[in-house]
Order: sequence, then structure tokens, then C-alpha cells
Amino acid sequence: MTEVTPSTPFDPRAIERRWQQVWLEERSWEVSNSQPADKRAYVLEMLPYTSGEPHVGHLKNYSVGDAVAHFLRRQGYYVLHPMGFDAFGLPAENHAIRTHKHPRISTDESIASFREQFRQWGVSIDWTREISTHQPSYYRWTQWIFLQLYKHNLAYRKRSAVNWCPQDATVLANEQVVDGHCERCGSLVELKQLEQWFFRITDYAERLLRDLDGLDWPEHVKTMQRAWIGRSEGAGVTFKVAEQPREIRVFTTRPDTLYGVTFLALSPEHPDLDKLTEGTPQEAAVREYVNAARRAGHAERGNDDRPKTGVFTGRHAVHPLTEQKIPIVVADYVLMEYGTGAIMGVPAHDERDYQLARAIDLPIRPVIALDGGDTPELPFSGRGTAVNSGEFDGTPSREAASAITERLAGLGQGESVVSYKLRDWLLSRQRYWGCPIPIVYCDGCGLVPVPEEELPVHLPDIEDYAPKGKSPLAAAEDWVRTSCPKCGGEARRETDTMDTFVDSSWYYLRYCDPDNDSAPFSQEAMRAWMPVDQYIGGVEHAILHLLYSRFLVKALADFGHLPVQEPFGKLFTQGMITKDGAKMSKSKGNVVSPRTIIEKYGADTARCYVLFMGPPEQGADWSDEGLEGVHRFFRRVWRYTDEITGTGAEVIGRAEDPERDLALRRRTAWAINKVTEDMSGKFAFNTAIAALMTLSNDCSKALQDGIRRETVTEAVSTLASLLLPFAPHLASEVYHRLTGKQVWKEPWPVADESLLQTETIELIVQVNAKTRGRVSVPAGASEDDIRKTVRATSLIQREVGDRTVKRIIVVPGRLVNVLVG
Repeated sequence: MTEVTPSTPFDPRAIERRWQQVWLEERSWEVSNSQPADKRAYVLEMLPYTSGEPHVGHLKNYSVGDAVAHFLRRQGYYVLHPMGFDAFGLPAENHAIRTHKHPRISTDESIASFREQFRQWGVSIDWTREISTHQPSYYRWTQWIFLQLYKHNLAYRKRSAVNWCPQDATVLANEQVVDGHCERCGSLVELKQLEQWFFRITDYAERLLRDLDGLDWPEHVKTMQRAWIGRSEGAGVTFKVAEQPREIRVFTTRPDTLYGVTFLALSPEHPDLDKLTEGTPQEAAVREYVNAARRAGHAERGNDDRPKTGVFTGRHAVHPLTEQKIPIVVADYVLMEYGTGAIMGVPAHDERDYQLARAIDLPIRPVIALDGGDTPELPFSGRGTAVNSGEFDGTPSREAASAITERLAGLGQGESVVSYKLRDWLLSRQRYWGCPIPIVYCDGCGLVPVPEEELPVHLPDIEDYAPKGKSPLAAAEDWVRTSCPKCGGEARRETDTMDTFVDSSWYYLRYCDPDNDSAPFSQEAMRAWMPVDQYIGGVEHAILHLLYSRFLVKALADFGHLPVQEPFGKLFTQGMITKDGAKMSKSKGNVVSPRTIIEKYGADTARCYVLFMGPPEQGADWSDEGLEGVHRFFRRVWRYTDEITGTGAEVIGRAEDPERDLALRRRTAWAINKVTEDMSGKFAFNTAIAALMTLSNDCSKALQDGIRRETVTEAVSTLASLLLPFAPHLASEVYHRLTGKQVWKEPWPVADESLLQTETIELIVQVNAKTRGRVSVPAGASEDDIRKTVRATSLIQREVGDRTVKRIIVVPGRLVNVLVG
């Protein structure tokens, strides 16, 4: 074949700028709320934190979402694909501290950088719906949502032991503590007693758990949420304190062991502990023990291998059935966030209780025997038959559990209970950069909500916003001083701000109606788009953001504001991109900058490569060689386009061959079928792109051997059409050069069924995992027949030579890999 010099140099950046301008001018990706109901689709990626510049993790997340959006549009859907910025909270404020700028300035700069790069990447966003959580027009409605929860007794304030990050100088929700450390900065978390605001998410525990079954979400995400909600069935038991008019409530899943209780153990954070020990000889020892326990992380205290310790409080509880006095101890393995922060100690039948009893010399009383009557080795946590249990002796464990619970209920000291590990959502933050809580404090009226018509409560500009252990807003005296909405007297504003997860728990609703200034959203907009059809983001938000969003939607639906019970119909969680086997970080010097990649290769190469690295739900390690490979693929597609458009000849190459034409048409139909299958309800982008690379090789061979211009034009334009979700700029350019049409406006290709029906199939042949050619085999051939056919080909005989064939691996319908040595 005569070598053709490309008439147009391949300039990815010029191609990208040209089509980005076209999309901007014709407003290609904008949709209205009045589109036909059966043809609407809402595709959404989790919005980014504004804490610097985008990284390749962002590139992957938004490339995944954009591929889905393009595919759906080409199938006739009007796709809502908006963008916004999670601009309040610790990530943005810490970025401001690092850059020595006011958060408002650093946040706006970060948003500008994200916006610029999203446009450079060519992400098909409806920018008319852009929101940012730090704008008063947005956080006005975050405050409105707070007031709705407050009005319905789902927002409340109480003094509580809270997780305190000394580095960030603020409280953390339980979900933001990982192995006893702050998930953001890694500092060891401490415990403090503070007045804090909470959302009563525990009221929704059962519904949050039950409704997981109906969600089209990855099973591992649903498993994580089920574990976090932590449903347990058992009994609530009330123990009276012998020396005080006080009661201690415990929850147990084993009421059948109640007669084996020889002590009660309280968490160091138990709210009654100070009053219990006050005035006892043990008061000082308990205080010293509690302080030491609070300095230890929760993960350390909950470690099963850690020696169990505890101290006597000086008080006793009265056993509800035997009326015996049993000691009350404080033990650091009892954590306040589980159950009631108090447990009944049954050392004969619980390993941790057994260790503590041995350590501080407490009685051990076995009350469960093996079914044959033998005494088991202690501690024994299994089921059996009740012994040493009064009238319940000889009763099987499960029957004894029910009978003992009934007896407690008759005494008014217990009942059957369903308990949850889930705790209420702690939302107070002692930081500046956040949404103000719309509450004022009046000496006469007490706690008073700000009237809805006075929203938003604006976040004031202050110069000294550094964390101080209390909210920096407290120093803004002119802002703090206000008048009471009830009596008009002097009042003080709440100076804590909201957790940023409040902002991000409802943003997807605002996208549907971003310009509404009389409500956060209209019912019409909600009916038009909600729930989100496809949600995309990192699995690290499986508990925090996703659980909070589900709670908020259910609450707003209960209040009559939403017509749906779940925010996200389908969920996809993408894997992390690593470099040299490690998570990317500046300190490790292994950060890959999207800007650098785009400057050298263009946005399409970057987008396509992050989708080609492997199954997108899995992690993958960055490879510069892999990036180069995708770029070479694009250059080949560009060269074919030049060869086709550079000649008017009916036949390109050496000579026409009808069989060759039919073969390329079959390969084109196969590629359509393969890519469509990989995109339909799946996220198999890597195998879809591999199919397009295969079609590219088919086109190359056909051009070398000779092919009708019409046939190869159809093949390459189809390749471009199928490439649009992954490389929209190159796809648009090639398709336009070959057809004169704008590919994003064309229907998705449909394979000619007759071309898919063939008596033979073509398989890739590899030798030691390196492609060496192709082989045709009967469509229904067995794996053994395929091995024999491949072994007999001259290609394999030539490649193998004197070496030994160790194994021939057949991947049905795709390839044969001959392993030689």
C-alpha cells in the first residue's frame, strides 16, 4: 500500500477546543424539566470538595459519569447531568489555612480551577444548573431543611460525650472516626463533653435498613450500611442502683444468661458515672481511670486482644430477679456508642467479661450447660440448657430467653427490644467555614428557631477564622448579638456551624430546580427527575454521605416535601487509581496531574485511559506506557480518517475483495454489538474500548490489503460513533469529517443482525499473552477442537518453533492464549 502522508496533523488540543466551543455555543447538554417523562434520565457523580485542584481520581469519576450520559442521550434520553461544588467544611477550610487565604477566596479559586478543567476535559455538563454549597442562595435552603427537622423533633441539642479532633479543633461524627483517628488528618481522636446539635437519624434506623433490599446498589455497599445500622434483637433490662434513686439500663442479646450477671460495667463516657461515684472513696480512682481511658482511641479500647481493665465505682446494682447486690464497675472496653453504654457482666459466658472478672476478682457464675448436662469450658458463649437459673433450670436457652424476658416485663424491669448500633447524626462543628445553624438563644424564651422568612442567616466575613476549640464565630460579637424572634429582646446566635455532610445530603435535589427562590425545589421538579437514575462516586462515602442522604430524603418525604423515599436508584462505586502501588499523595511524590497529561496528550487520551485501565469498580495502578498506548490508538484512527478523506478512489489499497468487505462489515457489526452490550446496564468500559481497538486493527488490515472506500468509511465512522462516550472530541471530529454530521445528535448504532450470524467466529491468538494473529473456528466448536485447530496453524508452529507448548487457554468467543516455554 502506498504510504499516505496525513493532510491534517493530529492536534488533540486544537480538536478539543473546537468541539468544546461548538457545545458551548449550541448549549448541547442543557435540558429542561418539561421533557417527556419516559425519556428522562438523571445521571450524577458525587460533587467534589473545593480543596485544591482536580486529580486523576476526579478525572475517573467524571469520565465514568460522562460515558453513561453520552450513551443514554444517543438512545433517545434527555439526560440531566449537572455539576456543583461541596464548598463548606473541613476540606475547604483546611485548604484555606494551608494557602494562607480567606476560605471565601481560596474556595472561589478552587471552584474556578475545577470549572476550567471540567470544560477542558469536555465533560457534558448542564452548567445552567451549577450550585455551590457556600453560596447564600444555596445554604438558605440548608438552613430551611434544618428548621423542618427541628419542627418535627428530628433536630435537637444535648450535652454529650463527643469525638474531638485536636488537630482540626472540632467534633467528629462517629462515621468520621476510623480506627480511633480522624479520617481527614489522622490525629488520635479524644472525647469531650459538649453541648451539641444532633439529627435523630436513629428514628429511621429500621426503614434505612429495610429499604436497602429494594435498591439497585452494589451488595458490598449495602452490607456496609447494614453493618453500620447494626440491628440486634434482645431484651432491655433495668437495674436499680442500691444506694441511689437511679436506674441503669442495659441491652442484651442473651437474656437467658441473666442469672449469670455478677457485675454491671459502664463506659467511661456514661452520663451517670460522675453522679454515681460522687462522694464515694472510689471517686478519685474512677476519675483517674476515666481520664486515662479517654486518652485511648476507640479502636484500641475495643481491641479484643487488649487486656481488660476496670475499677469499682463504689456503688451496687440490684439484680432484678435475685435481688442480690452486684458491683457496678467502669471498664474501658465498654463503648458509649454501642447499646446504652452499660453492659451486664456475665463472665461465665462472655470472653471480655471473663477476662475482666479474672483481672479484678469478680465472681464467675455459669448458668448455661451443654445440652447433655455437662459443664462446658468457660467462658462458653454457645446455646444449651439453663442451670443455676431458679425456676428456669432445665429450660433450653432460647426458650429461657423468652421466658426470662416475660418475667422482667411483669416486674416492670425489662421487655423485648430491637437495638441498633446506629447513633444520632452529630452535626455541630466548632469551625468557621460552614453553614450557620439558624437558632438563637434568649434568656427569656430559651432556644428559638430563626423564622423561615429571615433566612438565610448569613455567614459573616471574619479575619481570624483559625480553629480555637470553640467556634471562631463567637468572636464576631456584632453578628452574635441579635434580637429574639419571639419577644424582641436581646438574644445570641448559635455559633457552631453545620457538618458539611448536611450540605451534601440534599444537593442533588437543588440541581432539579436551581433557580427557585421561593422553595428549595418544587414538587414538579422532583416528579420530573427524582430519584437519581444513576449515581456515581467513591465507596468511601458508603456510610457517611449515602446514609445521610437516604435519611434526609425519607424525612422530607414524611413532611410532604418529596414524592420519593430514596435519593439514588442505581449506584456505582469506582475504584481508586494508585501510582507505583500506593495511594497518590504529594508527600510520596507520586501524584499524577490531569493538567500535565492533557497538555501532552489531550483530554481524550486521559479520559479514555482511566476507563481502559481495568474494570472501573476496581482499583488500578497508573501506567505511562498504558497512556501512550491509548494515544497511539487515537493516532491510528486519525490516520485512517486521513486515508479515507484523502482519496476519492472507490477502492483504497491494493485490490477489491468482496470477502474482505464482508469480513470488515461483520467486524463492525460485532463491535457495535460488543460495545452496546458492555454499556447496557454495565460499566464494562475497559472491554468496550478494547473492542474498539480491535476494530481499529481490522480497519488497518483492510486498508493495507484493499477495501472499498464505502465499507471502510462505514467502519471508521462507526468506530468514531462508538468512541463518543470515551473520547468525545476525537469522536466528533472523525465522525464529522467522514459524514458531515454531529455524532452526539445521531442515534446509537444498531448492529445488522444478519452480519452477526456467521458459521465461523474469529478468535485472537496470543503466545505467552502477546497477540500474534487471528484464527477462524466453527461457531460451535468445543474448547478441545479450538485447541487442536490453533495448534495446527502455521502461525503457531512458526511461533513455537523448538519450544514446548505447556498449555492452551481458551477464552470462549474472544481469544486463545498459547503458553510455551
